[in-house]
Amino acid sequence: MIKAIVFDFDGTILDTESAEYETWQEVYRRFGQELPLKQWSEIVGSAGHTFDLLSYLEQLVGRTLPREEMRAERRRRDDAIVDSLPPRDGILELVREAKGRKLGLGIATSSPRAWVVRHLRRLGLLEDFGVIASYDETGRGKPDPASYQRALRLLGVEAGEAVAVEDSPNGALAAHAAGVPCLVVPNSVTARMAFPEGTRLWPSLAGVGLAELERLAGITSAAD
Repeated sequence: MIKAIVFDFDGTILDTESAEYETWQEVYRRFGQELPLKQWSEIVGSAGHTFDLLSYLEQLVGRTLPREEMRAERRRRDDAIVDSLPPRDGILELVREAKGRKLGLGIATSSPRAWVVRHLRRLGLLEDFGVIASYDETGRGKPDPASYQRALRLLGVEAGEAVAVEDSPNGALAAHAAGVPCLVVPNSVTARMAFPEGTRLWPSLAGVGLAELERLAGITSAAD
Protein backbone atom coordinates (compact mmCIF):
# COMPACT_ATOMS: atom_id res chain seq x y z
CA MET A 1 0.00 0.00 0.00
CA ILE A 2 1.24 3.48 -0.86
CA LYS A 3 1.89 6.03 1.89
CA ALA A 4 0.82 9.21 0.09
CA ILE A 5 -1.07 10.67 -2.85
CA VAL A 6 0.21 13.84 -4.50
CA PHE A 7 -2.38 15.65 -6.60
CA ASP A 8 -1.91 18.30 -9.21
CA PHE A 9 -4.42 21.11 -8.61
CA ASP A 10 -5.46 23.00 -11.75
CA GLY A 11 -7.32 20.70 -14.09
CA THR A 12 -7.06 17.75 -11.69
CA ILE A 13 -8.83 18.65 -8.44
CA LEU A 14 -10.67 21.56 -10.04
CA ASP A 15 -11.15 21.89 -13.79
CA THR A 16 -9.73 25.38 -14.03
CA GLU A 17 -7.87 24.45 -17.23
CA SER A 18 -11.05 24.14 -19.30
CA ALA A 19 -12.37 27.42 -17.89
CA GLU A 20 -9.14 29.26 -18.68
CA TYR A 21 -8.95 27.92 -22.22
CA GLU A 22 -12.61 28.80 -22.76
CA THR A 23 -12.15 32.40 -21.61
CA TRP A 24 -9.02 32.91 -23.71
CA GLN A 25 -10.81 31.40 -26.69
CA GLU A 26 -13.60 33.95 -26.12
CA VAL A 27 -10.98 36.73 -26.35
CA TYR A 28 -9.57 35.35 -29.60
CA ARG A 29 -12.98 34.85 -31.20
CA ARG A 30 -13.91 38.45 -30.44
CA PHE A 31 -11.28 39.29 -33.08
CA GLY A 32 -12.29 36.53 -35.46
CA GLN A 33 -9.38 34.26 -34.46
CA GLU A 34 -8.90 30.86 -32.84
CA LEU A 35 -6.44 29.94 -30.08
CA PRO A 36 -4.82 26.74 -31.36
CA LEU A 37 -4.67 23.85 -28.94
CA LYS A 38 -1.02 23.32 -29.92
CA GLN A 39 -0.06 26.72 -28.50
CA TRP A 40 -2.23 26.24 -25.44
CA SER A 41 -0.63 22.85 -24.72
CA GLU A 42 2.71 24.62 -24.17
CA ILE A 43 1.15 26.49 -21.24
CA VAL A 44 -1.10 23.95 -19.54
CA GLY A 45 0.32 22.61 -16.29
CA SER A 46 3.40 24.79 -16.56
CA ALA A 47 4.65 28.16 -15.32
CA GLY A 48 7.26 30.64 -16.41
CA HIS A 49 6.55 29.83 -20.06
CA THR A 50 7.54 32.34 -22.74
CA PHE A 51 4.46 32.06 -24.95
CA ASP A 52 2.49 35.34 -24.70
CA LEU A 53 -1.17 34.86 -25.59
CA LEU A 54 -1.84 38.53 -26.35
CA SER A 55 1.35 39.03 -28.37
CA TYR A 56 0.32 36.06 -30.48
CA LEU A 57 -3.17 37.53 -30.95
CA GLU A 58 -1.65 40.87 -31.96
CA GLN A 59 0.39 39.07 -34.61
CA LEU A 60 -2.78 37.45 -35.95
CA VAL A 61 -4.81 40.66 -36.14
CA GLY A 62 -1.89 42.87 -37.18
CA ARG A 63 -2.31 45.63 -34.59
CA THR A 64 -1.64 46.59 -31.00
CA LEU A 65 -4.35 45.71 -28.48
CA PRO A 66 -5.25 47.16 -25.03
CA ARG A 67 -3.53 44.34 -23.18
CA GLU A 68 -4.10 45.29 -19.55
CA GLU A 69 -7.78 45.99 -20.09
CA MET A 70 -8.21 42.70 -21.94
CA ARG A 71 -6.33 40.72 -19.28
CA ALA A 72 -8.44 42.21 -16.50
CA GLU A 73 -11.70 41.51 -18.33
CA ARG A 74 -10.71 37.92 -19.09
CA ARG A 75 -9.63 37.39 -15.47
CA ARG A 76 -13.02 38.58 -14.19
CA ARG A 77 -14.76 36.18 -16.56
CA ASP A 78 -12.47 33.30 -15.56
CA ASP A 79 -12.93 33.96 -11.83
CA ALA A 80 -16.69 33.96 -12.23
CA ILE A 81 -16.58 30.50 -13.84
CA VAL A 82 -13.97 28.95 -11.54
CA ASP A 83 -15.64 30.23 -8.37
CA SER A 84 -18.68 28.11 -9.22
CA LEU A 85 -16.84 24.89 -10.09
CA PRO A 86 -17.15 21.77 -7.91
CA PRO A 87 -14.30 19.27 -7.49
CA ARG A 88 -13.89 16.85 -10.36
CA ASP A 89 -15.65 13.50 -10.13
CA GLY A 90 -14.18 11.10 -7.59
CA ILE A 91 -11.91 13.61 -5.85
CA LEU A 92 -13.88 13.91 -2.62
CA GLU A 93 -14.33 10.16 -2.30
CA LEU A 94 -10.65 9.42 -2.93
CA VAL A 95 -9.51 12.07 -0.44
CA ARG A 96 -11.94 10.69 2.16
CA GLU A 97 -10.64 7.15 1.71
CA ALA A 98 -7.01 8.28 1.84
CA LYS A 99 -7.66 10.15 5.10
CA GLY A 100 -9.36 7.09 6.55
CA ARG A 101 -6.27 5.03 5.73
CA LYS A 102 -3.98 7.68 7.27
CA LEU A 103 -2.23 8.38 3.96
CA GLY A 104 -0.38 11.63 3.42
CA LEU A 105 -2.06 14.06 1.03
CA GLY A 106 -0.14 16.69 -0.89
CA ILE A 107 -0.44 19.02 -3.84
CA ALA A 108 2.29 19.66 -6.40
CA THR A 109 1.40 22.65 -8.55
CA SER A 110 2.80 25.23 -10.93
CA SER A 111 0.27 27.74 -9.59
CA PRO A 112 0.74 30.30 -6.80
CA ARG A 113 -0.02 29.10 -3.27
CA ALA A 114 -2.71 31.75 -2.68
CA TRP A 115 -4.71 30.53 -5.69
CA VAL A 116 -4.64 26.93 -4.49
CA VAL A 117 -5.42 27.79 -0.86
CA ARG A 118 -8.32 30.02 -1.88
CA HIS A 119 -10.06 27.27 -3.81
CA LEU A 120 -9.25 24.43 -1.43
CA ARG A 121 -10.81 26.51 1.34
CA ARG A 122 -13.89 27.17 -0.81
CA LEU A 123 -14.22 23.45 -1.53
CA GLY A 124 -13.77 22.50 2.14
CA LEU A 125 -10.56 20.60 1.34
CA LEU A 126 -7.85 22.85 2.76
CA GLU A 127 -7.48 20.97 6.05
CA ASP A 128 -7.16 17.66 4.21
CA PHE A 129 -3.91 18.57 2.46
CA GLY A 130 -0.98 18.77 4.83
CA VAL A 131 1.43 19.75 2.05
CA ILE A 132 1.17 22.26 -0.79
CA ALA A 133 4.26 22.54 -2.98
CA SER A 134 3.59 25.54 -5.20
CA TYR A 135 5.46 27.75 -7.65
CA ASP A 136 5.99 30.22 -4.79
CA GLU A 137 8.32 27.79 -3.03
CA THR A 138 10.12 26.20 -5.97
CA GLY A 139 10.26 28.97 -8.55
CA ARG A 140 9.96 26.26 -11.19
CA GLY A 141 6.93 25.02 -13.06
CA LYS A 142 6.20 21.64 -14.55
CA PRO A 143 7.52 19.71 -16.42
CA ASP A 144 10.32 20.45 -13.96
CA PRO A 145 9.94 17.92 -11.11
CA ALA A 146 10.72 20.45 -8.33
CA SER A 147 7.14 20.64 -7.00
CA TYR A 148 6.94 16.84 -6.71
CA GLN A 149 10.34 16.60 -5.10
CA ARG A 150 9.35 19.21 -2.51
CA ALA A 151 5.99 17.53 -1.82
CA LEU A 152 7.67 14.16 -1.27
CA ARG A 153 10.22 15.69 1.06
CA LEU A 154 7.57 17.45 3.14
CA LEU A 155 5.40 14.32 3.26
CA GLY A 156 8.41 12.27 4.37
CA VAL A 157 8.00 9.58 1.71
CA GLU A 158 10.09 8.18 -1.10
CA ALA A 159 8.99 8.53 -4.73
CA GLY A 160 8.01 4.86 -4.93
CA GLU A 161 5.82 5.19 -1.83
CA ALA A 162 3.50 7.74 -3.45
CA VAL A 163 1.26 8.02 -6.46
CA ALA A 164 0.63 11.19 -8.47
CA VAL A 165 -2.67 12.22 -10.01
CA GLU A 166 -2.35 14.58 -12.96
CA ASP A 167 -4.31 15.89 -15.95
CA SER A 168 -1.73 17.26 -18.41
CA PRO A 169 1.34 16.20 -20.41
CA ASN A 170 3.56 18.66 -18.49
CA GLY A 171 2.26 17.27 -15.20
CA ALA A 172 2.88 13.70 -16.26
CA LEU A 173 6.43 14.57 -17.29
CA ALA A 174 7.07 16.23 -13.92
CA ALA A 175 5.80 13.24 -11.94
CA HIS A 176 7.80 10.80 -14.04
CA ALA A 177 10.94 12.93 -13.69
CA ALA A 178 10.50 12.80 -9.92
CA GLY A 179 10.13 9.01 -10.08
CA VAL A 180 6.52 9.04 -8.86
CA PRO A 181 4.07 6.54 -10.43
CA CYS A 182 1.37 8.62 -12.07
CA LEU A 183 -2.22 8.27 -13.22
CA VAL A 184 -3.43 10.95 -15.61
CA VAL A 185 -7.13 11.83 -15.66
CA PRO A 186 -7.49 14.33 -18.52
CA ASN A 187 -10.15 17.02 -18.60
CA SER A 188 -12.07 18.18 -21.67
CA VAL A 189 -9.10 20.26 -22.88
CA THR A 190 -6.11 18.07 -22.01
CA ALA A 191 -7.85 14.95 -23.36
CA ARG A 192 -7.10 16.33 -26.84
CA MET A 193 -3.38 16.72 -26.17
CA ALA A 194 -0.53 14.35 -26.96
CA PHE A 195 0.84 12.58 -23.88
CA PRO A 196 4.29 11.00 -23.48
CA GLU A 197 4.46 7.39 -24.54
CA GLY A 198 3.62 5.05 -21.69
CA THR A 199 1.45 7.57 -19.82
CA ARG A 200 -1.27 5.82 -17.83
CA LEU A 201 -4.58 7.48 -18.71
CA TRP A 202 -8.03 7.01 -17.19
CA PRO A 203 -11.20 8.92 -18.05
CA SER A 204 -12.42 9.68 -14.52
CA LEU A 205 -11.69 9.11 -10.84
CA ALA A 206 -15.37 8.33 -10.24
CA GLY A 207 -15.49 4.96 -8.48
CA VAL A 208 -11.67 4.73 -8.27
CA GLY A 209 -10.57 3.73 -4.76
CA LEU A 210 -7.04 3.42 -3.43
CA ALA A 211 -6.51 -0.15 -4.62
CA GLU A 212 -7.73 0.73 -8.09
CA LEU A 213 -5.62 3.89 -8.14
CA GLU A 214 -2.50 1.85 -7.39
CA ARG A 215 -3.36 -0.66 -10.10
CA LEU A 216 -4.09 1.99 -12.70
CA ALA A 217 -0.85 3.81 -11.87
CA GLY A 218 1.08 0.59 -12.38
CA ILE A 219 1.96 -0.08 -8.74
CA THR A 220 2.30 -3.71 -7.78
CA SER A 221 2.14 -4.62 -4.12
CA ALA A 222 4.59 -7.05 -2.54
CA ALA A 223 1.78 -9.56 -2.14
CA ASP A 224 1.33 -9.62 -5.88
